[in-house]
Amino acid sequence: MVLKSGGKVLGTVRHPLNTSDFSSFLLQAQASKAKVIGLANAGGDTVNAIKQAAEFGLMKGRPESRAAARLRDRYRQHRTGNRAGPAASEAFYWDFNDDTRAFSKRFMERIKRVPTSAQAGVYSSVTHYLKAVKAAGTTDSAAVIKIMKETPINDMFAKNGKIREDGRMVHDMYLFEVKKPSESKARWDYYKLLTTIPGSEAFQSLEASRCPLVKK
Repeated sequence: MVLKSGGKVLGTVRHPLNTSDFSSFLLQAQASKAKVIGLANAGGDTVNAIKQAAEFGLMKGRPESRAAARLRDRYRQHRTGNRAGPAASEAFYWDFNDDTRAFSKRFMERIKRVPTSAQAGVYSSVTHYLKAVKAAGTTDSAAVIKIMKETPINDMFAKNGKIREDGRMVHDMYLFEVKKPSESKARWDYYKLLTTIPGSEAFQSLEASRCPLVKK
């Protein structure tokens, strides 16, 4: 994807799962002089990588440089200590619009913290399924999935969502930047929108799908 977009990959490195020391990996990234350090890990590894990157001063004095996590969530961001700069691609942010705020308010009343993209996505998918069952008047899988694929998805999680014939749900994605501590007005106030990525660009094309259900 980087090469197709006209960028350059200056190096890659893999780390063990749940490692506590990212120093050697981060120093290699720093030495490459890359403008973007892409993190393809998740969970605690992402948290620790970002924390240690800040400790090593990877972005200090290099305003053009940033770290980019492929997927993150608010709970993980909270654990990093709201460090400014890193970018993250997300499908959902609790404070994005009136719909996300209304859902998040109900969620927080029960769970006491903001919902993640995964939690919002599960709620959206189950709701879409139940609406299709109601519309079909049956739980027969063939009848239900037909309605699910025919019905656009526009809710608090997905915008311009559509389930394709290969089963992939394509929808808009968002690129956020982590706010500076001085920009954050309250707890969980971490992101500011950089750009919206249309679903047609964010997901693998139907032509490239290897699903046997796709007619080619």
